[in-house]
Amino acid sequence: MKKQGCEIEAIGINYTIYTQKRENPFKIFSRNHHQKCSRGVQDLHEVKELEKGSTPKVRHVLKDVNCRAKAGEILAIVGPSGAGKSSFLEILAGKIEPQNGSIFVNQKPVDKARFKKISGYVTQKDTLFPLLAVEETLSFSAKLRLRLPATELRSRVKSLIQELGLEHVAESRIGDDRIRGISGGERRRVSIGVELIHDPGVLILDEPTSGLDSTSALQIIDMLKTMAVTRSRTIILSIHQPCYRIMKLFNSILLLANGTILHHGTIEQLSLRLILMGLQLPLHVNILEFAIESIDTIQKQNHTTPQSALMIKNSGKFTLEQLFQQSKLIDDDLSMSIQVGNDFPSGFANSRLQEIVILTVRFWKIIYRSKELFGCKTLQMLVSGLVLGSVFYNLEDNLVGAQARVGLFAFILTYLLSSTTEALPIFLQEREILMKETSCGSYRVSSYAIANGIVYLPFLLILALLFSVPLYWLVGLNKQFMAFMHFLLLIWLILYTANSVVVCCSALVPNFIIGNSLVCGMMGSCALFSGYFVSKNEIPNYWIVMHYISLFKYPFEGFLINEFSGSGKCLQYMFGMCLARGDQVLKEEGYGGEESRRKNLLIIVCFILLYRFISYVILRIRCSQGGLKNILISR
Repeated sequence: MKKQGCEIEAIGINYTIYTQKRENPFKIFSRNHHQKCSRGVQDLHEVKELEKGSTPKVRHVLKDVNCRAKAGEILAIVGPSGAGKSSFLEILAGKIEPQNGSIFVNQKPVDKARFKKISGYVTQKDTLFPLLAVEETLSFSAKLRLRLPATELRSRVKSLIQELGLEHVAESRIGDDRIRGISGGERRRVSIGVELIHDPGVLILDEPTSGLDSTSALQIIDMLKTMAVTRSRTIILSIHQPCYRIMKLFNSILLLANGTILHHGTIEQLSLRLILMGLQLPLHVNILEFAIESIDTIQKQNHTTPQSALMIKNSGKFTLEQLFQQSKLIDDDLSMSIQVGNDFPSGFANSRLQEIVILTVRFWKIIYRSKELFGCKTLQMLVSGLVLGSVFYNLEDNLVGAQARVGLFAFILTYLLSSTTEALPIFLQEREILMKETSCGSYRVSSYAIANGIVYLPFLLILALLFSVPLYWLVGLNKQFMAFMHFLLLIWLILYTANSVVVCCSALVPNFIIGNSLVCGMMGSCALFSGYFVSKNEIPNYWIVMHYISLFKYPFEGFLINEFSGSGKCLQYMFGMCLARGDQVLKEEGYGGEESRRKNLLIIVCFILLYRFISYVILRIRCSQGGLKNILISR
C-alpha cells in the first residue's frame, strides 16, 4: 500500500544576518554554526541600530521566499553562488530559524522536533567514519534510530543497500583522503542511505552531485527520482547548473538570486517565460544555465509584477484562501504546534544503556582499525618501556639511585602526558558526526560521552601493561607485588587523564592546529609547576594555585610514595648504620606517606571526571539548538 506523502509549503521566509569585523586580530573565538562571524537579526529595529554603526554589515540572505514541494516529486533549488540555496535548505530542515515566515506540512504548521523524525537532511560534505564498512555504517545508523528487532534491522539494511545500488561494496570501508575506500559517488550514496534508514517522508539534500562526475551525478539524481515515485517521498535538493538529462528529472525548480525568487514552477514554464520576455535560448545551452545568465532581465521583469501574481502564474497551485493565510502569517515566527504523522517515535529509539552499548561497539571498531592509534601506539609503548628499562637498568638502592628514580618518574610523566595528541584528529572527526547524529535525535549526548569514556579504558590498560611490565622490573623498582600493581594503576590513570584532556580540548577547539597548541601548552605548564623542576617552596605565591591544579603533581607524588614509603630501603649507610631511609626523605621533601596514596589516586580520578564533564557540557551546548547560535568557538 502506497503511504501518504508529505507536502511541504514555505511562506514568507525571511532570513537576515550581519557580519562584524574583528577588532582583535589575535582573537580565535567567534560565533559558530551557519553564521560563523554572523548571527540572525531578530527584528527591523535591530537592523537599523546595526546600520548606524560602522562595523556591522547587514546582509539579507532570504527575502519573502515562498515555495511548495509535493509528495512523489523532486523540487530543485537552483541559482548562482550566494543566492541563499543552502540557507533555505537549512531553514526547511530546522537547522536554523528565520526571522519570520511559516512552514507547513500537509497544510498544517510543523512541529520542528517531530519534523526531524520524519525527514532526512544530507549535507554537502560526507560526514562518515572512514574506517567503517558500508554495511556497518548503515547498520549502526539503523540501530540508533529504529525500534526494531535485530532480524528486521538487518533486513532493512540489506534492502536499503540494494536500493542504493551498493551491494558490490557492502563490505568495503568508506575511506577518505588518507584511507583508500569506495568512490565519491558511492560515498555520497552512503550519506544518503544514512538519512534514509528510517524511511523519512521528506529528504532534503544540499548539492548531492557536488564533486561528482556527470555519470555519477546522473545516477544519484535518477536514484532519488525513483525513490520519490515509488515511495511517495518529497525530495528537495539544491544543485548548481545541472546537465540536461538531470534537469529533465526535476518536477519543479525554485530559481533564487540574491535571496529572492525569480521563478517557481516547471522547466517548461521557465522556458515559456523567457520566450515571453523576448529572450532566445541559444543552441547547445541548458535552459537553467541561460536563465542564470539572464538573471538581470528576469529581476527587472519581477519588479513590474507582484510576487503573489508570479506565484500563481508559475506554480498555479495557490488558492485565494492560501494567499489570505500567507498575508496573515507573513510576520509570524516559525510555527511549531501540530505533530505530523504517527509512524515515528517521539523520543529516542533506544534506552540510554542500549545507546551506550551501540556507541561503545562502534568506537571500539574504529579504535581497533586505526593503525596510528592502535598498532603504532601499542608498539610505541612497548618499545619505550624497554628502552627506558635499559637506560635505567638495575638502579642501586642509594642516594644516586634515588635521584635517578626521581628523574625517571618525572620523564615518564612528561612523556605519557605529552604524547597523546595523535588522537585529536579522531576526536575532531567524531565531533562532526556527533553533532550531525544528535541533531536528528539519534541518541543522547550523555550516552556518547559515557561510551567515549568507557571504550578507552581497556585499550589504555593494554598500553599501561606493555609499558609498565618491562620498565618496572628492568629498572628494579620496589619489588613488592602490590607496589607494582599500584605503579600500573598510576600509569593507567595517567594515560586516561591525558586522554580526557584531549577529549576536552577536541570538544572546544575548531581544528587540530589550535587543539595541538592548547594541549601542549597545558601539559607544559603542568610540568613546570609539578614540583620537580621548581620546588613548591620556591614557586611564587601568585603562581602557587598552578601547583595544586597541575596534572603532574599528584601522580608524581604517587610514584615517589609507592617507591620509597614502607619499602624499608636505606638510601645512605655510614659505618654500617642507616642514615637516610626512603620514608625520611619523603617527609623532608614535604610528601606524605602511606596516608597520601588514596588521596592522590582520588584527586587524579577527580581530574579525569572533571575534564570528561567539561567536554560533555561543551558538546551538549554545541549540539543544542541554542548552542548552535551562541557558542563562542567556530569551526
